[in-house]
Amino acid sequence: MTAETKTESATAPAGGSCCSPTGSCHDGAADVQIGGVTTVYQVTGMTCGHCEGAVSSEISEIAGVTSVKAVASTGRVTVISDAPLDEAAVREAVDEAGYELVDRA
Repeated sequence: MTAETKTESATAPAGGSCCSPTGSCHDGAADVQIGGVTTVYQVTGMTCGHCEGAVSSEISEIAGVTSVKAVASTGRVTVISDAPLDEAAVREAVDEAGYELVDRA
């Protein structure tokens, strides 16, 4: 999936985040946002666009996931979901794609 979903934080001032362009200042924590929960994971082994697509595809199949953006150069995978996800389900999806979920970023 290549499209990104942009949501504004429930506590952010109108027009964007108080912290950064990404809307997150809580390193490693899931941020509850209007329209979903954003969680960033660290994944090892991704080296290219194909890797990004494989990880995004598998995570997208988890119930409640509305958006996935994987970046091979950083190993970060940003997931937006309706509610907090079971980390074991995310770990299993990343494993199924052939990569390793290290932890939340």
